[in-house]
Amino acid sequence: MMANPAPSAQADERRKSDVALKTFFRITDGWGLTSQQQKVLLGDPPRTTFYKWRNGEGPTLSRDTLERISYVLGIYKALRILFPTEEQANAWPKKANRDFDGVSALDVMLKGSMINLADVRRYLDYMRG
Repeated sequence: MMANPAPSAQADERRKSDVALKTFFRITDGWGLTSQQQKVLLGDPPRTTFYKWRNGEGPTLSRDTLERISYVLGIYKALRILFPTEEQANAWPKKANRDFDGVSALDVMLKGSMINLADVRRYLDYMRG
């Protein structure tokens, strides 16, 4: 008789979602983002879902939302490599950037498409060499 793996898989998805969201909110709080900006980066989930996630509750994350958070994590990691202090790394997303036609990386990310997150990530990877 084989055990049903579903509860374990559900627990893994729940744990993955919880860790991803906790990390996302820690990073974006450090960047000084508003709840509305955080919502956009997460793919504009319903308001109630967003606040449940913010409180460590709510549904597990979709693949799309996990991918968005993955880009944010990559951007954060690249900034921590490029800048000597966390303060400098956290300030960079809001600074005007000539490589983004004078707008900030945050402005690019807040256009809302996953490709915008990918563009900022790719730019930072390029800057890292």
